[in-house]
Amino acid sequence: MDTQRSAVRGGGGKRAIQAAIAALALAVFGGYLVLLVGMPTNAYKVTWLPVLRAKTTTTYFGTNQGATFLVFTSPLVLIALLGCVYLHLGKKSEVDNVKSGDGENRLEIWKRPMIIKGLGIVSRIELAFFLMFIALLVWNLATYFHNDFGRITPKSAALDGERVWEAKLDMAALRLGLVGNIALTFLFFPVTRGSSVLQFLGITSEASVKYHIWLGHIVMTFFTAHGLCYVIFWVSTHQLAQMVEWKNTGISNLAGEISLLAGLFLWATTYPRIRRRMFELFFYTHHLYILFVFFFVLHVGISYASIMLPGFFLFIVDRYLRFLQSRRHVRLLSARVLPCNTVELSFSKNKGLNYSPTSIMFVNVPSISKLQWHPFTISSSSSLESDTISVIIKGEGKWTSKLNHLVSSPSPPQRLDVSIEGPYGPASTDFLRHDLLVMVSGGSGVTPFISIIRDLIHTAETLKNQTPQILLITAFKKSTDLTTLDLILPISGAQFPNLNIQIEAYVTREKQQQQPQQEKKSARTVWFKPSPSDAPLAATLGNDSKWLWLGAVIASSFVIYLVSIGILTRYYIYPIDRNSNKIFSSAARGALHAVFICGAVVVAATAGFVWNKERGAKETTQIRNMEGPTPTASPCYEAGREMESLPQQSLAESINVYYGERPDLKRYLFERKESSVGVLVCGPKKLRHQVANICSSGLAENLHFESISFSW
Repeated sequence: MDTQRSAVRGGGGKRAIQAAIAALALAVFGGYLVLLVGMPTNAYKVTWLPVLRAKTTTTYFGTNQGATFLVFTSPLVLIALLGCVYLHLGKKSEVDNVKSGDGENRLEIWKRPMIIKGLGIVSRIELAFFLMFIALLVWNLATYFHNDFGRITPKSAALDGERVWEAKLDMAALRLGLVGNIALTFLFFPVTRGSSVLQFLGITSEASVKYHIWLGHIVMTFFTAHGLCYVIFWVSTHQLAQMVEWKNTGISNLAGEISLLAGLFLWATTYPRIRRRMFELFFYTHHLYILFVFFFVLHVGISYASIMLPGFFLFIVDRYLRFLQSRRHVRLLSARVLPCNTVELSFSKNKGLNYSPTSIMFVNVPSISKLQWHPFTISSSSSLESDTISVIIKGEGKWTSKLNHLVSSPSPPQRLDVSIEGPYGPASTDFLRHDLLVMVSGGSGVTPFISIIRDLIHTAETLKNQTPQILLITAFKKSTDLTTLDLILPISGAQFPNLNIQIEAYVTREKQQQQPQQEKKSARTVWFKPSPSDAPLAATLGNDSKWLWLGAVIASSFVIYLVSIGILTRYYIYPIDRNSNKIFSSAARGALHAVFICGAVVVAATAGFVWNKERGAKETTQIRNMEGPTPTASPCYEAGREMESLPQQSLAESINVYYGERPDLKRYLFERKESSVGVLVCGPKKLRHQVANICSSGLAENLHFESISFSW
């Protein structure tokens, strides 16, 4: 009893610290937003900025750099560090699954889905923040135009040899670029997969991709307008030679044009039709972001580029850590091959590597493509399967079809080199708070629900906790796709779950069952031969303290960068600038900053990775030496072993199959009278929108919508 009381007090203390950290982060971000709101005003330009620069001017960072680091770069880096500490404490504390109170019910209203053309399915909270962000951009642009256009008169324009409209166009082009940089500041946060900021906000990296898409369109719209306005201005004023100008100091036009062209090529391939039909083109051209950012820095100079630096800096840290993780091949244990052109790949993993249901990981198979990485939903549960991790892959595209053919061929390879990045997913899930979980899927969208069901199996059987009822409504095109449901139980042969589960399966393109049940083709398992070079999948920065390690890497790399660039500026750049006959090139300064940022990240991240790799070497060796069913000779098949087991027979009894029709989702959802019904959907866009419309109709207050679809 005393131990329990101590645990409760300890948990309460951690929650209090978390609340304090969240309040501090909110205050810092609030101050940062005040700065963004005040930036276009005359008060900022005339009063705040000169005082700030006067107090931060040093021989180590120059006239403008110190002020930019202080007010634009440091706040967002600090929030990332606070997020690391918050998540570390949250991992150690217990999560209470309680029923919704009045306050939470009011919050649920804001979480209800809405379908907005061009945005897709968004909650009221997402829509509110999106509109506030648009308002921020409009405020900045309108304030700039109001203040600047008011100072342009026929007399002032004539002094520069321009007409009034030309002077206004020149000023408008400049301000469009400045406002576009605000959107660019946030562009890389949503695609930082291991971001503490996203996890701090309760957003998964996969769910945040839509924010990256929105921001990308906004950024390129502003920058394209910025470039077009300048081209029109130069043509009108007969200054086309400005297009190839690369100044030693100040703005370099040619660098900006190279950056814009790289961005336009990248932008053109992001539209859905091109992205889905020519994914490889989309994938490869997306790496033009390197040229886009590098020449952007050369274009505007490092002082102004530091406004967008924190988001890109955190992205570089995450990208390099992913690179380190992907250098080693992961041990592939087995593949369950289904007759519906689907396979479940199972890999070895360290027991300490935990992840939440609906997590994803990125897979690379060098024998198919050395450069392509594809995301897949994890079908296993780290609670139920402590030393393995699995993904389900359906052969729908070129890459997945090649992989399926390779694994399911009559003579599959003895082993397969596979690299993995991840897993990435929510910090925690709260499915236990519902009385009923209704899972609606179409096709391969059933995959994330398999991971949820497996996690609930562990909760019900091991922890003896009460679990919600489960209603899985799934639609397939052909009857052979029904074999995907056989993957609900893991290959390890878990007992049939002590769950109240009902599966309603619909085969939409067949009027009747194509073959008798007893003749149905069964799954088969391929076991792969191990290699001494393969290793279990492990977290990049350890397991228990990964967030603290990430915070240490971020802080140390940022400090190394600041110290290094300060020394370089003081003892190399400053002496040159002090000489009246020489001025250090802005482009060279920006390139040096880029080199020092990358170097600092490489040093700090490599040190953290190597330290944690050595700590996990003992566990890796133990897992590698474990005896398992993997044969030492060529691969072999075990046909039908899982299908004939009693757990699979019991599972089959809970499945109802309907042919030639689609599920009546309104009937399924509106007939449920439980006080709290969690509605999860994953599948085609039309299906997601249909479920979202039902849940947002307001006709059933007990429906709580959660879209976990991974379609962009």
